[in-house]
This record gives sequence, structure tokens and C-alpha cells, in this order.
Amino acid sequence: MSRKRKHRDSFRQLMVFVPDTYMDRTSRPIYALVYLLGFILLYELGTYLIDPEALSERLAQPQTRVVAFLWVQNVLEYLGFSPRMIWVATPLVPLVILLVFQFTSRSSWRIHWPDFLPMTAECLLLSVPLIVLSLLLNRTAEITSHAATILSSVLSLARQELWLQVITGIGAGIYEELVFRLILIGVLMLLFQDVLGLKRKHSVIASVLVSAFLFSIHHHVFFVNGRLGMGEAFEWSKFFFRMLAGVYFAVLYAFRGFGITAGTHAFYDILAAFLNLLVFS
Repeated sequence: MSRKRKHRDSFRQLMVFVPDTYMDRTSRPIYALVYLLGFILLYELGTYLIDPEALSERLAQPQTRVVAFLWVQNVLEYLGFSPRMIWVATPLVPLVILLVFQFTSRSSWRIHWPDFLPMTAECLLLSVPLIVLSLLLNRTAEITSHAATILSSVLSLARQELWLQVITGIGAGIYEELVFRLILIGVLMLLFQDVLGLKRKHSVIASVLVSAFLFSIHHHVFFVNGRLGMGEAFEWSKFFFRMLAGVYFAVLYAFRGFGITAGTHAFYDILAAFLNLLVFS
């Protein structure tokens, strides 16, 4: 019985820390929920605080949106939610999933509030390797923001454009990690390990590589709102960078949980947007 239970351990349980330490507490789903709540509110409010004309012009086409966010909306629409309910329910989806994970994990619900400041510092620190990797692989006039599916050849960012990139980057950090790590890797582990009968080690490797490939390719071509959409023009350097970034986020998710991973993703996009404006413009 114990062997079967061990075989069915989820991907998110690869690392077990000393109980009630910083690393243990901040890996819990409840910490991810509380930490990302502010990001979700900022993303929702930010999209409505932007000048309506600029917002409609930039966000009218799927390739300028966070595609993973639109996928969540499409699923809710398929389930029969009204447009008004979709607007309310979409930001609740990651919160509800994290609540379910918290219940099933049977971990402590207690929160040590001073942990959130070092969590932010950790996310910022963990985003630095992606900045360096982007500079090495994308030898262009600007850092390529791998997560936000927005216009890729911005030579000069105005304040409005910077705000759009920051808000879109926050949305990408939440919803792309929700789709490609929290959901997709779990589904792939179920497929490779339980359905196909692969060993756990091989299932983990296959799940990480497949999710990273899909994460990268969806920035170039995707299916949303019932039709095929085109994102950035394909370039091997950008594709390879996002593939490596997908692997990086998957490993980070396995060891540090969803909150740190989504926070790192969001902070990478924010830092990339500011560097594009302050340095590369």
C-alpha cells in the first residue's frame, strides 16, 4: 500500500523540508494563495486603470493578451458561465485550485506574516538567472520577455507601454504558471506514470520537457477563442530561451512550490520591462 502511495506522489512533492521552517512554510499552497492574491488584484485592477482607448487597441487581439488567461476564460465559457460571471470567476480559479491543494496536502494553515518579505526577495533573486540567460541568448537591442505574449519589437517604451508590459507580465506569472506548471505537469505525470506505466524518474523528465516545449511554442502559435492565433514571429533563440525557462520554472515549482514560481515569473517580466525602457531603449 505504501509503495503504491509513493508511486502516486505528485510532482509538487519532490522536496520535503524541515517542518515549520521558512522553506517548508513558503512551499505550502496557502502561502501561494495569500502571496499571489495581491498580484491577482493588481492584474485585474491594472487592466481597467489603463486608458480605455489604449487598452482596447492593444488588447483587442489575442496575441497581445496573456493567452493562458484567455484559456481560463474559454473553459469557464464552455462550462456555461455568463460573461459577467466569467469576469468574476476567472481570478478566482487559481485561488480555488490552491485552496483545494491546501486541503488535500493536509499541511498547516498557519501563516507567519514576516515570511512574505523574504519571499519577495527570493523571487527577485531567482529571476536574475533568467535575465542573464535572456541577454546571452537574445542578442538584440532589447531583452525578450518570454512570458507576456505582447509585441516583440518595441524600440521605445512610453509610460503607457511600460504599464501594459508590467500588468501583462503579472498576468503571465499567475496564469501561465497555473496552466503550464500547476495543471499541465500534474496531467502529464498522470499520463506518463499511471496510464503509460513509466518509472517516476522518466515521468518527471518527460513531463518537464513536454510542458516546457508547449510553454515555449504557445508564444508563437496558439488556439484561443475558437480560432488559431499567431503570436511572435518564430526565432530559434527566443524559442530555445523559453524552452529553458520552462524547464527552470518546472524545477523551481517542484522544489519551492507555486507561489515562489509564479512570483519569480512575474518579477522576471517586470524587470525585463524596466530594463527595456531604462537601458535598451
